[in-house]
Amino acid sequence: MEKFKSIISSIGKTPLIRINSISEETSCEVYGKAEFFNPGGSVKDRAALFIIKDAADKGTLQPGGTIVEGTAGNTGIGLSLVANALGYRTKIVVPETQSKEKLQIIKSTGAELITVPAVAYSNPNHFVKYSEALANQLNHTLPKGAVWANQFDNLANRRAHIETTGPEIWTQTCGQVDGFVAAVGTGGTLAGTSMFLKSKKPTVLSCIADPPGAGLYSYFTKGVIESEGTSITEGIGQNRITNNLTGLEVDEAFRIQDQETLDIMFKLISQEGLFVGPSSGINVAASARLAKKIGPGKTIVTILCDLGSRYLSKIFDRQFLEEKNLKAPNWVS
Repeated sequence: MEKFKSIISSIGKTPLIRINSISEETSCEVYGKAEFFNPGGSVKDRAALFIIKDAADKGTLQPGGTIVEGTAGNTGIGLSLVANALGYRTKIVVPETQSKEKLQIIKSTGAELITVPAVAYSNPNHFVKYSEALANQLNHTLPKGAVWANQFDNLANRRAHIETTGPEIWTQTCGQVDGFVAAVGTGGTLAGTSMFLKSKKPTVLSCIADPPGAGLYSYFTKGVIESEGTSITEGIGQNRITNNLTGLEVDEAFRIQDQETLDIMFKLISQEGLFVGPSSGINVAASARLAKKIGPGKTIVTILCDLGSRYLSKIFDRQFLEEKNLKAPNWVS
C-alpha cells in the first residue's frame, strides 16, 4: 500500500467505482470517482490545495498568514485542513442555510466560522462578496496578512483538475472514456477535467448536470442565463459564468429535478452501498441520461463528491423532505 509523507500528499488518487445498477440499465460502463476518499471528505480538497500552493508560490500568502473564503462548506473544510498541515490560519464564510453538519465540521477543524444570511449574489452581503471584503480588511490589519481564496474565479481551482482529476481518469480508464459529467458550483471540476480529457481525446463529451434554480442549463442550451425554481442541493447551481467556466465547451446539458436526484442518491445507498450526498445523486442521474442518449458500449465517468453524513439534518430528515414535497424511502426516518 502507498505511503504518504503528509496528509497533503494523499489528496487525489481516488478510485473509480462502477455504478453497477446504472451500468446494467444503460448497457454503458458508468463510473463514479470516489472523491469522498480525500482527507477532507470531498472533491474540494483538490482545489483547496492548489489555491493555497498558488498563493504561497506567488508570495501573496505569507508564512503563518490567513486564508479567507466564502463557501457552501466543502471547500472551507478542505482549505482549513490543508492550511493546518502547512501552517496557515483560516476564516470561512458560509451561508447560514447550509447543513449544520458541514458547519460543525468546519468549526471542528479549528477554522473561524462566520455565517451570513443567504442572499442574492448582487447583494454586498452575499457570502462570496462578504469574504472578499473581509480578506481585504484583514490583509491590512493582521501582522502576517490575509488572502482571499476566491475559488469561483481563481484559475488555480480549474488547474487542480487539469493536472490531477483529468489525468487520473484518463489513466484509470486506459483512455477509454467517452463522457464526463459534473454539476457546477465554481466550474473548476467540470471545466478542468473536461479540458484535459478533450486534449487527449477530442470526442470526449463534456456534460453539465444542473439543478432547479440554476441558470447554466439554459446558458448551454439557449445561450442565455435563465433560472426557475429552487433546489435542496448545496454547493452546486450557478447563475453566472465564473472565470473557471470561461472557455469550457459543453456538449450535453441536463436539468435534473430534486426528486430524480434524491431517487438516484437513495438508490446508490440501498443498491450500491455508496453513502453519498445529493451532488453525487445529480451527477449519476445526469450520467444515466447521457448513457441512454449516446447508446450502449460507452464509458462515462462522473464525480461522487462527498458523503451523505454531511446532510443528515436535511436530506435524511423525512419531515424536511415532506415540507419540500419530496419523497423518500421508508427507511429514511
